[in-house]
Amino acid sequence: MTSASRKKLRAAVMVSGRGSNLQALLDAASAPDYPASIDLVVSNVPNVQALERAEKAGIRTEVVPHRDFDSRETFEREISAVLESASPDLICQAGFMRILTPWFIERWDAQLINIHPSLLPAFPGLKTHERALEAGVRLHGCTVHLVHTEVDSGPILGQAAVPVMPDDDANSLAERVLQAEHLLYPTCLKLIGEGKIQIGSDDARLAANLCDGTQVLLNPDAV
Repeated sequence: MTSASRKKLRAAVMVSGRGSNLQALLDAASAPDYPASIDLVVSNVPNVQALERAEKAGIRTEVVPHRDFDSRETFEREISAVLESASPDLICQAGFMRILTPWFIERWDAQLINIHPSLLPAFPGLKTHERALEAGVRLHGCTVHLVHTEVDSGPILGQAAVPVMPDDDANSLAERVLQAEHLLYPTCLKLIGEGKIQIGSDDARLAANLCDGTQVLLNPDAV
């Protein structure tokens, strides 16, 4: 199938806050030749900036407040039903601040991806920038990965590295990493839409001409 005839990948985005990564995805998807569309934005928190960004772009939004439900299971079944209404090919977590249960992850097996602010498997979880500075690493960055039941453990789809400067604090390092996230996430979504990243339940394969043989590190400026 040629790029001209390939059907666009339909993506939904899950958010909880200001939505800067969502904005990067929306900006990329606004290009006519981008191989993916953002068809739905779902938030577990009402009145966040991410919803305003989506509405400004003319994207359907839905709010499923987790505090309205008496269990994680009932909340996730409702948010899953909302997602199903859009028939997405892929679901992108973009600052979605809830740990998902195995039920939800298995329901959306091989369709759920996330962006994490470290070069996984280093520094999974929270406070990644503080931990990177404490460890004395010279490179830090971000990772787009398939979501598995163990937090931040799924197969890596792409990574972008940034230098750690001698005078960095957590805030300055976080800002540098965030700029890399805004390049990496749309790049990975583009490559998935083009069929150049192929996702399975337990692995992800990159086209051989995208990397130097490691099939691990992807520089979004070079694609």
